[in-house]
Amino acid sequence: MACKEEARQFIKGYSGGHDAVVGSILVTNLQTGTGKGGWDRAEVYLYDIPYEVIDNVVEEGIMLNVSGGLMLEHPLTLPFVDTVAGTADSVMGLPKDLTEKLIQEAF
Repeated sequence: MACKEEARQFIKGYSGGHDAVVGSILVTNLQTGTGKGGWDRAEVYLYDIPYEVIDNVVEEGIMLNVSGGLMLEHPLTLPFVDTVAGTADSVMGLPKDLTEKLIQEAF
C-alpha cells in the first residue's frame, strides 16, 4: 500500500460490499519434473465499516503492509465481516487444503 489515503480508499471500497479473491498454486516435484496446479476462489461480504473504524485501522499502520489493504481477522474489522464464502487461508493468499492436495499429487 503506497500511503494512508490509498488504504482508506481501498477499505471504503470494500465497505458494505463484497469482493472475490482468486489464487493459484503450482507445485513441482524437482526430482521427477511432475507439476500439479490448481486454483481457489473465496468471497468476502462486509457490512458497512464506519469511517471512524477505517481511520483507526489506517492510523494503526498495519493495513499498509497487507495485500488489498484489509485484514479480515483484525479485531477492529472482524465485527464487520458478514460472510466468508471459502476459507480464511484462501483469502490470505495460500489455500492450505489445495496446497496439500497438490503436494500429495506431485509426490
